[in-house]
Amino acid sequence: MSRPLDHLDIKILRLLQENATHSVADIASKVGLSSTPCWKRIQRLQMDGVITGRVALVDQEKIGLGLSVFVFIEAGEQTKEWQASFATTLRGMPEVVEVYRLAGDYDYVLRVVVADMKSFDRFYRRLIKTTELKNVTSRFAMEKIKAITALPVVPPPPQATP
Repeated sequence: MSRPLDHLDIKILRLLQENATHSVADIASKVGLSSTPCWKRIQRLQMDGVITGRVALVDQEKIGLGLSVFVFIEAGEQTKEWQASFATTLRGMPEVVEVYRLAGDYDYVLRVVVADMKSFDRFYRRLIKTTELKNVTSRFAMEKIKAITALPVVPPPPQATP
């Protein structure tokens, strides 16, 4: 990033995370800027990689994907080749919507979204067929209590004055 975020950047990011369809003029008026400087800030945030994309959030149940599964994986081997192959495999599985490498008892956790148990079984069989794994443990979500995409953008700490 070329420079730290200031209070206006933070306001812009909060607004865009709330609703990415806000017009530049609307954002500008809400943060106290005119349209051109606001547009330039948004462009800079994109160029700096702070804003990585804009998407539509979709209700998974309304499109027939009612089952969320957290899959915990213990990898048998952790060579660079295995890791690259595993990452490639997961990227090719659209049911996998998030992947994290972990510290602790498990090496990875996947969030998998599918229609039902039969769909998950097909996914599971594909996963264990294409990748050598030591242990796979699945936990089925029974209720979604909180799911947001907005990050808690906070102001930078105040600068100490000498």
